[in-house]
Amino acid sequence: MISDLTTVMEEVNLVNNDTNEWWVDTGATRYVFLDRNLFNTFKEVIGDKNLFMGNAATANIKGEGNVILKWTSGKELTLSNVLYVPKMGGNKYFITFIDDSTRYWYVYLLNSMDEAIDKFVLYKNEVEIQLNKKIKVLRSDRGGKYVSPFTDIRAQSGIIHECSAPYSPQQNGIAERKNRTLKVMMNAMLISSGMSQDMWGEAILSVTYLLNKIHLKKKKDVTTYELWMGRKPSYKYLKVWGCLAKVVVPPPEVQRIGPKTLDCVFIGYAHHSSAYRFLVYDSKNPEIHKNTIMESRNASFFEEVFPCLKKKLPCSSTPVDEIVHDEDQQQLEAKEVEPRRSKRQRIEKYFVPDFLTYMVEGEPQTYHEAVTSSEGPQWKEAIKNEIDSTLQNHT
Repeated sequence: MISDLTTVMEEVNLVNNDTNEWWVDTGATRYVFLDRNLFNTFKEVIGDKNLFMGNAATANIKGEGNVILKWTSGKELTLSNVLYVPKMGGNKYFITFIDDSTRYWYVYLLNSMDEAIDKFVLYKNEVEIQLNKKIKVLRSDRGGKYVSPFTDIRAQSGIIHECSAPYSPQQNGIAERKNRTLKVMMNAMLISSGMSQDMWGEAILSVTYLLNKIHLKKKKDVTTYELWMGRKPSYKYLKVWGCLAKVVVPPPEVQRIGPKTLDCVFIGYAHHSSAYRFLVYDSKNPEIHKNTIMESRNASFFEEVFPCLKKKLPCSSTPVDEIVHDEDQQQLEAKEVEPRRSKRQRIEKYFVPDFLTYMVEGEPQTYHEAVTSSEGPQWKEAIKNEIDSTLQNHT
């Protein structure tokens, strides 16, 4: 059982997922850009206005204006009333809260460091209400991002905030080891499944979900989940991360004619429902787009198929040593085998006798023979040409 709650907190700056690719959706309600430099006209938004997204997340709207997109063909497209939301670029951090007694942990994805205090309040409220216990100690490093924002919370709730010594992360060893394990497993899952690095957040949440259900090293007969929840975990619904799944199309989007399932990639477990999370890999349904994240229970899993994994060229299963041995053996046999001789009876070649060819008329030796021969006119013409040439040249 849990007697006291001591929370160990650690955050890691993992990746900045900026992108230079833009999608123009003619059916979008409003266009949203992340880069201030792309606006042709711009007006700052005064007041606290937020953009609500499909995953229940919010992002602050900082401005509004027009954006001109130039195509490679030379044409231009002007988008009006575009919202400037710089903090909608995806999660860049994650923060972990670990119970010092049971080693059960929570992980939250952050878009900016400013969200750390909000995630702690969310964690504190959930834990204290569900377990009917109070957090007494919060342990973290000495970063200013933790000390200053938690001053008001400490004063209101009476939580003792313990900080590690400067440049001594080993004093917060539990969180350091946990986060190292978390990052190693996350990286292994991304590589083995072929998923993009943009899915690191889903991978981290899935790793946390699994690590809470494995047995502790010191207490091999009990799991972290059992110490925290008071009941044994179930493993029958666990699936291979990144595998192919055929997900049934939700009833509102079902078409009378067309496929009834979607090709998806399994990316985790729903947070507060008994469902799975999927990334749409291929969709022929006009209402559901590719790379959309959806949750569903109705799916068939193919745990040995990974759609995002690059296909490798087939390799021969014959060992190299055997190939070399076979070649040497063939060369040896070729040297030892004598050439096969034909047993057919030889036929002697017959060469015909040589014959001499005689001309009917030989070359004339005198003037009379030349002019009286069958070619007399040609001889006369040749003699005449020769005499004319001699007279002209005075030779």
